[in-house]
Amino acid sequence: MPKNVPSAEKSATTSASSAKSNHSGSLSLALDFGPLLVFFLAYKFYGVIIGTGAFMAAITVAVIVSKVKLGKVSPMLWLSAILVLFFGGLTIYFHDQRFIQIKPTIIYSFFALILLGGLMRGKYLLKYLLQAAYDGLSEEGWRKLSLSWALFFVAMAIANEIMRATLSFDTWLAVKVWGVTIISFLFAAANIPMLMKHGLVLDKGESAEEAAAQGDPPQG
Repeated sequence: MPKNVPSAEKSATTSASSAKSNHSGSLSLALDFGPLLVFFLAYKFYGVIIGTGAFMAAITVAVIVSKVKLGKVSPMLWLSAILVLFFGGLTIYFHDQRFIQIKPTIIYSFFALILLGGLMRGKYLLKYLLQAAYDGLSEEGWRKLSLSWALFFVAMAIANEIMRATLSFDTWLAVKVWGVTIISFLFAAANIPMLMKHGLVLDKGESAEEAAAQGDPPQG
């Protein structure tokens, strides 16, 4: 009977660690998507100026919650918050919604440049940001993942500029909130089979979709 105690303790520790990881992944996803959803709802009921103000307040709360609950604020969330506050302030001051629309282009372009710059120097930024979500991934896997997301961000920056120029603000916002979120999640999930060939280890009972949700870079 005593021989089974260490095994039971190990199992309990693993389960607790897995639950904590899933909780952190869900909270991170909520912190990334929540402010954008607040913006969408506030805009629909109160217009772009009130919606932008709500967006600024929501992302400030997201930064605080991330610091308190997760003990840190990711560089990506910091960048999003800074740009939302800056361009949101310009949107409200000038009563011009184009300022808030250009924010995603800047974020996507910044991410793409950082990832491509790292690849040129043989360093993979995503390894430092997502290592907990992609346990066991080899250096080649991190290289391919970094290149994959860099190209994705380039495509998203171009797509946002095309949408800004051709769509109404209502349509642009709907695509930004729902379409981009779904596309980002599907893109992250589509990378999982390739990553598994390069050492990615999924916990027992964890699906590719759950791993993608934990390793999905935040929205712009």
